[in-house]
Amino acid sequence: MEIIVEDLKIPAGYNIIFGMSHFIKTVEDLYEAMVNSVPNIKFGLAFNEASGPCLVRKEGTDNDLMEIAVENLRRIGAGHAFLIVMKEVFPINVLSAVKNCREVVNVFCATANPVQVILGKTDQGKGVLGVIDGYSPKGIELDTDITQRKKFLQDIGYKR
Repeated sequence: MEIIVEDLKIPAGYNIIFGMSHFIKTVEDLYEAMVNSVPNIKFGLAFNEASGPCLVRKEGTDNDLMEIAVENLRRIGAGHAFLIVMKEVFPINVLSAVKNCREVVNVFCATANPVQVILGKTDQGKGVLGVIDGYSPKGIELDTDITQRKKFLQDIGYKR
């Protein structure tokens, strides 16, 4: 088995949800989960089919975001992987609905950080072994950091 590391190429400021599912119906059900969670949401999703024609399936409300999802999943090449790329919305707004989707097996990450996907490659194909989401910690939160964290949550509407 060969180990490969692939960077997800997501424009700055966009958020993603990267996971694994198990059925072609994933595309329709994730679309419904997204549009029912946030009115006028801007997103694109792609799903790597793992049998039959083995196509990259796609759906969304924004063509550019769909293309970003498709191009990343083509490079990843792992069967049953899915990627949702979002603009002007946080994963926290849709994550419960995504995880409650019947076809979703696992969510590897939900983030705006740089992501590296660790893949295993065999003669059969590729599979996701895990992800590296962002960077390693550089220290321990101080009182000033706590104040900044709370202010940030207030600024984006999650705290009063």
